[in-house]
Amino acid sequence: MTTIDRSQAVGGTRTYEVRTYGCQMNVHDSERLAGLLEGAGYVRAPEGSDGDADVVVFNTCAVRENADNKLYGNLGHLAPKKAKRPGMQIAVGGCLAQKDRDTIVKKAPWVDVVFGTHNIGKLPVLLERARVQEEAQVEIAESLEAFPSTLPTRRESAYAAWVSISVGCNNTCTFCIVPALRGKEKDRRPGDILAEVEALVAEGVSEITLLGQNVNAYGSDIGDREAFSKLLRACGKIEGLERVRFTSPHPRDFTDDVIAAMAETPNVMPQLHMPLQSGSDTVLKAMRRSYRQERYLGIIEKVRAAIPHAAITTDIIVGFPGETEADFEQTLHVVREARFAQAFTFQYSKRPGTPAAEMDDQIPKRVVQERYERLVALQEEISWEENKRQVGRTLELMAAEGEGRKDDTTHRLSGRAPDNRLVHFTKPQQEVRPGDVVTVEVTYAAPHHLLAEGSVLDVRRTRAGDAWEKRNAERAAKPTGVMLGLPKIGAPEPLPVATGSGCGCD
Repeated sequence: MTTIDRSQAVGGTRTYEVRTYGCQMNVHDSERLAGLLEGAGYVRAPEGSDGDADVVVFNTCAVRENADNKLYGNLGHLAPKKAKRPGMQIAVGGCLAQKDRDTIVKKAPWVDVVFGTHNIGKLPVLLERARVQEEAQVEIAESLEAFPSTLPTRRESAYAAWVSISVGCNNTCTFCIVPALRGKEKDRRPGDILAEVEALVAEGVSEITLLGQNVNAYGSDIGDREAFSKLLRACGKIEGLERVRFTSPHPRDFTDDVIAAMAETPNVMPQLHMPLQSGSDTVLKAMRRSYRQERYLGIIEKVRAAIPHAAITTDIIVGFPGETEADFEQTLHVVREARFAQAFTFQYSKRPGTPAAEMDDQIPKRVVQERYERLVALQEEISWEENKRQVGRTLELMAAEGEGRKDDTTHRLSGRAPDNRLVHFTKPQQEVRPGDVVTVEVTYAAPHHLLAEGSVLDVRRTRAGDAWEKRNAERAAKPTGVMLGLPKIGAPEPLPVATGSGCGCD
């Protein structure tokens, strides 16, 4: 059945598809874009549509060197489809749109709308304007028009949700283009954040992730250096909220009051993603990272002392301009000392518009590749050793949706431990829904996951599982998503249930 046929089958309703690239902030923005489109009457196209929708939206990332090539390749793939289907529209938003602006329409004149990171709320209006005027609409705002979390949302998960607490970044890391595209940091009011969290919990959400480009710098815009730790403690007082996570912090702003709040707030999970980027003080200085190796390892030591079972993950860049073998050895030293549960490792690539792209002594590709392989091998060894230490532990897992690619063939289910480790467990006779909580004993460790091969010790049905079940029932009846309206200050009114690394540069 074609998209046109499907539209006629649902009464002429236009379908949409959102393709997301990049960081968690983009994932969250895409949920907002989907919510805006559904609020305007669009219906999400079935999975696997591959451009077979009335509106295709690209939410782009500008972090990688070849991001523009990837975008234009995808746009080129859609050009013949659009030529054969009158009325189809293509929109491009996100960081690359903010950066390239008019260039996109020049290179791909079949694009209908280009919008930036600051005005995602305008998408439905721009699509309609492009349709009526029959010409491309390019609108890039230079500053934030509305905080994203005030926009309607179509959440991907019924039991877990992102909650944006700030946008933008005040750092000037030489490898990162994000501050130029997302702007200076702007914080939400604590009352607005907590009202949104309470509204989500009322809908059945039991896990939230506080989201910011530099999440623990929260408070700098409102003049309170302890605002982030206070926010964590306030989340701990929300009844029904079982798990609180956050990403991504910056070592510069990671203060003792935050560590204390993590340790003393039961629903703040024993997990920390702390970007390292490099273990060399020389490279960190060239990156304009405002900490050094000793400071970083000191934070890790304090976290481990306060939260012994915390799983710590990181981001590392290999091959930054000027990095010597001695500099790289310092990175390996920090990896050995910190014993990360997992590391997201990247080979340095030029980001057009960043100071690092113009630096001398760019490292040859073969050298970067060789160092990268050594780092990955070391981290794989450490990840496996750290996971082996989990064998024999009894863990409470929140059952997850779509985490175990082999669950159907292995007759297992999958879930996340409090420290966010992925655990595959034996499917019990009792029904387990995503969002429900199971108790298991870990029996086997692999570098990137754990197994609980024995019988499940306990199954706790939750309101989150109820929300997942209700969402699926309503989807079967009508193809709509979770819609979250404008948050209000104070305790939210009960909402009807209709229905889930920064960018690695923090």
